[in-house]
Amino acid sequence: MKNNKTSDFIKGAKAISPLIAGVSPFGMIYGVTAANSGLPDTVSILMSVIIFAGSAQIALVDLLKDNAPIFTILSTVFLINLRMAMYGASISSHIRGKNVFLRMFSAYFLTDQAFAISIGKFAEDKQINKIAFYLGGGITLWIAWQISTITGVLLGKTLPDGLSLEFAIPLTFLAVTIPFLKERYFVVTAVITGIIMLFTRNLPYHSGFFVSVFAGIFFGMLFKRYA
Repeated sequence: MKNNKTSDFIKGAKAISPLIAGVSPFGMIYGVTAANSGLPDTVSILMSVIIFAGSAQIALVDLLKDNAPIFTILSTVFLINLRMAMYGASISSHIRGKNVFLRMFSAYFLTDQAFAISIGKFAEDKQINKIAFYLGGGITLWIAWQISTITGVLLGKTLPDGLSLEFAIPLTFLAVTIPFLKERYFVVTAVITGIIMLFTRNLPYHSGFFVSVFAGIFFGMLFKRYA
């Protein structure tokens, strides 16, 4: 017998709760950055609701502030979020047969954190109601993200200069990445990406990000195939 949907939804919410401590400062960073960029508060908040992708939102605001070409802005946001296609393909294999509208609704809540906790849970608990668990994590994170974003936007320039929240960004992604480092080719991918990023971080329009990511994936795939 399958577990109760409500119970599994709550399990998903509980599973993602430890990650909210890192995501909330991340959301505040976006809010403060957007407020200081000159964007209207309403636009800054709506970007969080519509895009719902922290790293892409921060990159978007930075590029708008730098008056980057529209093609650069669109391609940057697209490439940063391209990993969601891989996540979506993996998650979709677990919710086949569900109503198309439910699957579209679920896709909106897809994040690094929701993907990480869900894939791990699906592997260890075959009886879990997968869609309920996934939505429990995804919706909980969404609520936390919107609250932290609005807080950051409203605080805006009132935060003291000495209050540094930037540490939350790498910590958030580190918490998501660590469970995947059980495979050697993932380790190779992460190490190569990090090393190349050190040399390309000053390239214009955040292009060093793309160079390092593609290089890391390329060498990781080579290692997986030939090692």
